[in-house]
Amino acid sequence: MTHRKPFSLQDSEPQHSRRRFAGALGTLLAAPALLLSRYAPASAAPSRTLRFDHTHTGEKLTVTYTAGDRYLPSALLEINRFLRDFRNGDVHAIDPQLLDQLHMLATLTASPAPFEVISGYRSPATNNSLRAHSSGVAAHSLHLDGRAIDIRLANVALADLHEAAVSLRAGGVGFYPGSNFVHIDTGRVRRW
Repeated sequence: MTHRKPFSLQDSEPQHSRRRFAGALGTLLAAPALLLSRYAPASAAPSRTLRFDHTHTGEKLTVTYTAGDRYLPSALLEINRFLRDFRNGDVHAIDPQLLDQLHMLATLTASPAPFEVISGYRSPATNNSLRAHSSGVAAHSLHLDGRAIDIRLANVALADLHEAAVSLRAGGVGFYPGSNFVHIDTGRVRRW
């Protein structure tokens, strides 16, 4: 059995050094303490920023969603609108823990690329329609609660993004190479 080196990039992509990976891993290991210290002074933690490109709407968003350990309500509203059900425009609150997972994933992969969003929030009507055409859509999908997102990163191999997400042990992680995305959610830790 061959063992694949974790988080390697495709040959045509720039290689990340072990030192850079170790630094990102150190930052990632400190992240749970940052998440638990929401009531610490704002200066106790750096701000967190996310970058998104929506594959269906063409919209782009760069947003700082925390000031120290405090979530910024106006930024969360902006993210809610951006990750709306693009099929019918319905907006729903996105779980801030999902945003923290994305931030940790960006840190772990050391990718400067924006997350390419395939699907964020899904309305019940959209979820039912997708279920009618695919056996892979859950009746009680966490997309319905703003707790799931389907993504990829342009400069990270999909298998490596999947491995990185699994290593976080922060929720569910699905691997969809045929559709070219990784699903992450804030549900129980599981993988498929």
